[in-house]
Amino acid sequence: MARIDLDLAHAYRPRPQLDADYALLPLKMSFRDGGAYALLGPSGCGKTTLLNIVSGLVAPSQGSVKFDGVDMTAASPQQRNIAQVFQFPVIYDTMTVWENLAFPLRNRRVPEDQIKKRVGEIAEMLDLSGQLNHRASGLAADAKQKISLGRGLVRSDVSAVLFDEPLTVIDPHLKWQLRRKLKQIHHELKLTLIYVTHDQVEALTFAEEVVVMTRGRAVQTGSADALFERPQHTFVGHFIGSPGMNFLPVRVDGGGMQVAGRMLAVPAGRALPDGTLKLGVRPEYVVPTSAGDSAGLPFVVTMTQDIGTHLMLTAKISEHVIKARLSPASSVPKAGDEVWLKVMGPHTCFYLNDALLAP
Repeated sequence: MARIDLDLAHAYRPRPQLDADYALLPLKMSFRDGGAYALLGPSGCGKTTLLNIVSGLVAPSQGSVKFDGVDMTAASPQQRNIAQVFQFPVIYDTMTVWENLAFPLRNRRVPEDQIKKRVGEIAEMLDLSGQLNHRASGLAADAKQKISLGRGLVRSDVSAVLFDEPLTVIDPHLKWQLRRKLKQIHHELKLTLIYVTHDQVEALTFAEEVVVMTRGRAVQTGSADALFERPQHTFVGHFIGSPGMNFLPVRVDGGGMQVAGRMLAVPAGRALPDGTLKLGVRPEYVVPTSAGDSAGLPFVVTMTQDIGTHLMLTAKISEHVIKARLSPASSVPKAGDEVWLKVMGPHTCFYLNDALLAP
């Protein structure tokens, strides 16, 4: 395993001038030895490009890639000693499951007794022990992807194992099992794992640290708790959560704060710069309150959905929409009703130019 340090930018076109010309804007990032990371973001945000630069499949336009302090920017994937698992299964259909798992080790002339032991361990971890003698061509797509995962994990000497959306072809009801298996494998083998996905559930349940990306930029790296409670960028607040964080424009002037012409109390001990800011509050922290509450605002209900475990309330003030996640025991307001909702509290965040203001 290795510590991986990136200081780079990448563009697929020559002589980039504008931000839009870059697939990856200039970034500095480190993956510690033995860590489990996820690169999370929408399609086209640069996460697969970043993964392929780490593996050596793509050379960065500028900057460097270092493994344990050694510059590996010009090194091949083989020289970097990387294992990579792709979106769709990469296996040999004519081989058995055992032969597929053993192939990376045999290719490196590992002794047969060690191969037998290692293949047995990985097969047991991935619930493939009963299929070791089956030919891969006759297996379902999810079993083939398990083999592909196993081929990436079977080598114990790799610098890192990279996963590019490996659960795409897996049936939904099996995904949670494989996410749990990967987490278990990480704890047992202490491999450096980097996992690319656009699915926040996959990222937040698998990784110790999540790198949230948008438009070629890494906007925040942190734990699931940090990304949820203190999004450093409005994109993180919007992207993390289901639904994402609510945002309301506020106007601060001389210590007073207005939303849609209504006054809100500035939190005690909180200094906010004058001008237009964004107030961010998650639906989980929006709660009904009494009329006239200085921490709340009057909204008009547009829709109420019974999700089973909770009620999802959608309401508007002026043209601004807010969602509140309420207890199923709450009284159910009807469309057109006025409700007062508390939006100010210890979990409320403020943003200037989409960046979080320090508390």
